[in-house]
Amino acid sequence: MKLKIAPLLLLALILFIVTVFSTTIGTAHISFATAAKIMLAQIFSIEKNWSMREETIILGIRLPRVLLAALVGAALATAGCAMQGLLKNPMADPYIIGMSSGAALGAALSFTLHLPTSLLSFITATITIFAVYRISKVGGRVPVATLLLSGIAIGSFLAALTSLLIYMARSPHQIIFWLMGGLWTSDWPKVRIASLMISLGIILLYRYSWNLNVMLLGEEQAQYLGINTEDVKRGVLVSSSLITAAAVSVSGIIGFVGLIVPHIMRIVTGPDHRILFPTSTLAGAIFLVFTDTISRTILSPIELPVGIITASFGAPFFLYLLRKQGKKIHA
Repeated sequence: MKLKIAPLLLLALILFIVTVFSTTIGTAHISFATAAKIMLAQIFSIEKNWSMREETIILGIRLPRVLLAALVGAALATAGCAMQGLLKNPMADPYIIGMSSGAALGAALSFTLHLPTSLLSFITATITIFAVYRISKVGGRVPVATLLLSGIAIGSFLAALTSLLIYMARSPHQIIFWLMGGLWTSDWPKVRIASLMISLGIILLYRYSWNLNVMLLGEEQAQYLGINTEDVKRGVLVSSSLITAAAVSVSGIIGFVGLIVPHIMRIVTGPDHRILFPTSTLAGAIFLVFTDTISRTILSPIELPVGIITASFGAPFFLYLLRKQGKKIHA
């Protein structure tokens, strides 16, 4: 595993560079060196040679948004990696079994009833995933095909309810903006809450790395090797749901991160989840910080929803996956 540490160190370095660089971009220009010193001064003792204005801009305005983007990207990529491993499908993502529809309904209800958006979208997303799991359970087991079909059915029903709320809302633009995905409302309280829940969920998923490796051989083979496959399914679904719901509750629905990042990392590092999980986590954080920076600068001073940028990257890649899968089937 010594050689496997190299991509992790490289990705960690890239994440730090992208994070610092992202905080330098804005109406007030701050140099890369100054931004790096301000951030490192929160951990190490560094002589202060920057202004209070620069420190306020970095720590109070830009850094919370960049860190929240990194957390959301890490959560979606890790959950996508877990779902692709569990379903043995490179085209799976964290939303494949109705999670996004549940979160969207919660957000729509929150804007309609004037309730906290993050809290309600998290609750409805979590309820959705448990409802899908319970409906999919057949004789104490959860067949993958049934899980997918149940997720599609419930997701479609919840999407219809969300559309109804949008149609009836007096100010539907708030719901629509949330559905597009964005990090406009980022602040330190959201960063702290999201970091706690996402970190916990990611750690729980890492514990299933070896189990998912064995389950790639088939559920029967995994059972012969002493793995309780139903416990693994339940644990992976709960942990994936936790981090996806936490991410969606603070950012809205940001698509394709959980689809393309794990697949690219699988090509680079191989299918071993012991290295695939952490590389996907870091790469997802890098990808969303990068795309969020584009979303707030490409048409400055107008900010685009980051979901538009991730879709512009993800849609062509998804078509590539479809063609690749089609060629394998007809080969």
